[in-house]
Amino acid sequence: MNTRNRPGRNIRPQPAVNQPPYGLGTAGGQLQGRQPEPAAAAAVVPNPACTIQGGRLCHHPLTNEMENQRLFRHEKSVRERFASIVPVLKFIAGLQHEPDFCERAQSIAINQLGFELPEQVLADAWVSGLDMRALYGECVMRMQYLLAQQTREAGQPSGNVDQCMDEAMTFFLDCNYHAVDISACSDGRLKGLVRYILRLPDGAVRSKKSYAGAMFDVDANVKRWIETELMRFREGRPVTADAGTRYLKVSVYHWSSSDPGHEGCAAHASSQSQAAEQALKRLREFRQAIENSFCCGASVDTLLIGVDTDTDAIRVHIPDADGEMSEFRVVDNMEVYRQTVGDDKNGAHLKVYQAIRAASQATGWGAGNGEPHEGMRRLIATLLINNLSQIEYVCSNWGGRYEDIGHAERFINVGDGLEEFQLRNLVYFAHLHTVEEGAPDLDVGINIFRKLNVAHGLPVPVVIHFRYDSRVPGCRERKMESCRRVRRAIESRYADLAQKGLLVCGMMVQDKQPGSPLERVETGAA
Repeated sequence: MNTRNRPGRNIRPQPAVNQPPYGLGTAGGQLQGRQPEPAAAAAVVPNPACTIQGGRLCHHPLTNEMENQRLFRHEKSVRERFASIVPVLKFIAGLQHEPDFCERAQSIAINQLGFELPEQVLADAWVSGLDMRALYGECVMRMQYLLAQQTREAGQPSGNVDQCMDEAMTFFLDCNYHAVDISACSDGRLKGLVRYILRLPDGAVRSKKSYAGAMFDVDANVKRWIETELMRFREGRPVTADAGTRYLKVSVYHWSSSDPGHEGCAAHASSQSQAAEQALKRLREFRQAIENSFCCGASVDTLLIGVDTDTDAIRVHIPDADGEMSEFRVVDNMEVYRQTVGDDKNGAHLKVYQAIRAASQATGWGAGNGEPHEGMRRLIATLLINNLSQIEYVCSNWGGRYEDIGHAERFINVGDGLEEFQLRNLVYFAHLHTVEEGAPDLDVGINIFRKLNVAHGLPVPVVIHFRYDSRVPGCRERKMESCRRVRRAIESRYADLAQKGLLVCGMMVQDKQPGSPLERVETGAA
């Protein structure tokens, strides 16, 4: 493996391409039937990005307005489909004593939800009433399954998907990175991180795993790094091992600017400082593990990003020339937005780079050893520019600050993760292989849904999802059995919910090949 590429060097794997840096930003409800949490703080805080002048929101010169409109249509469509479940079920519940109840219920479900309801639940309604908990849980499962196919296409960047991914990979390589691995907090408010907040195509990021508090598994990430480097040696993908490029590990924490004491990261007691400090510590442990195991100077860079989940504005912690970061050496993109909103495109671009340089020259606790290498500067600048579009996305559609500053997720996803649903506050995701190892992340999600759903009589929907490799004999069957094993473990761990019908688990597997459909797994034998 290439362990001679010191972090301070900038070795390009290929000539610079004659095109601007890649980045979509560089181009020209709550669940019905549950009571929303008080949001008084959000109601009185003014627009954090810009003021309203003459009845119009200010417009940033680097905003990709066309992409903002497309993403909003996609988000609105998905949210409306999930929000329609409870009103439809309420209407159906009022018909359960009609003589043609089953037929009418199925007709209404097909017309308004797009799928049939479980026949047995409807047929048993005359005995002891309609089991609304089971019906609600099954509707959530069928809705996400139905929307997955549509979301896979609708949620991708406009234009040719493969071309977008190729352009993104070309950009990463030009920044000296052959692989980008992101670990974010499991919080559902970060679920739209790649597609919305950072505006990157899914395929351009090698791995996206979520952990409570962004506390990723260092050992598992070292293994993923080894697999990536082995692929470069054996297959030369995406570049050969002697190309001089690096592996980039990104960690993403979050906080709430509206209610920092209560709506921040639950895993860190809503402390922004603690969330940043612990995520930075985990990044240092990962880098140290690589250097200790594969020689000092192994080709790994790290990057720490914070997200204000009320506005989607990011804070990027700027590495120094040695690749070291500080909690206090940052670029606050909300400030960049304010300072550049009245500029032309060239002036705004220049100020983004100036903000990075100014942060690199910080003194005191934020002082570092010079500036990051050129590739890192280009990458950070592009992420900041992309995020400017997202800041304006929130300004245009929510007046600069989301209404649901707290949790409002629809279901929990455990396992490998459903990449089709990348929308803020839609899914709480906990990456795990076994319930034992993923217990801390899963416990956080269950506690969130005890307040969101259980407190109002609704069950906690849990989607168990694993990916298999169709090239490996028997892999699909083993992953299906993993789904069943994890389901049994979840129902055992949260027996108090399962016994009352307040826990509904669905199981799915999916081939690793891009574009593969979801396959439902039945409870019985394969």
